[in-house]
Amino acid sequence: MKPRVSLQDSSLRNGNFSLRIVPVRSEDVGLYEAQVKYKTEVHSCHVELGVITVTLSPPNPVIESELLSMSCNSSHRASLVETCWFHNEHLGPASRTFCFSSGTLSIFHPAMSDAGSWRCQLRFSDKEIISAMFNLQILGFDGPASPVVYVAAGSAAD
Repeated sequence: MKPRVSLQDSSLRNGNFSLRIVPVRSEDVGLYEAQVKYKTEVHSCHVELGVITVTLSPPNPVIESELLSMSCNSSHRASLVETCWFHNEHLGPASRTFCFSSGTLSIFHPAMSDAGSWRCQLRFSDKEIISAMFNLQILGFDGPASPVVYVAAGSAAD
């Protein structure tokens, strides 16, 4: 897994033996074991790493008005009950939520207003709920609604 994996050597003396993986890939899924030997003592812990994969079709950035499909899949072994998509959920009245039983959301004519923070949340039959966030970029024209712009003589126009 090199060079994506690192240990924080400076933190080992303080008892922190965390493993850092950047970037995480879907093939990194599985059970990890850490063992620390100090003098005659051996301490170990087990951590299971699960991965959520968010896929855009076409890939980011998306061109305005082209069909966009966003899918969210997980390595979790229980059966998927519901997928919810949250758009700009912390931005007040502009936020939107979509929930359904499959993992794919289609936007038939994406607009500049669809850009920004998205979170997919997966709910499974074993009551487990997991989520992932990503930033959707839309390429398009974000100008005035009217094609006529009035500008005072002698000033600049953009």
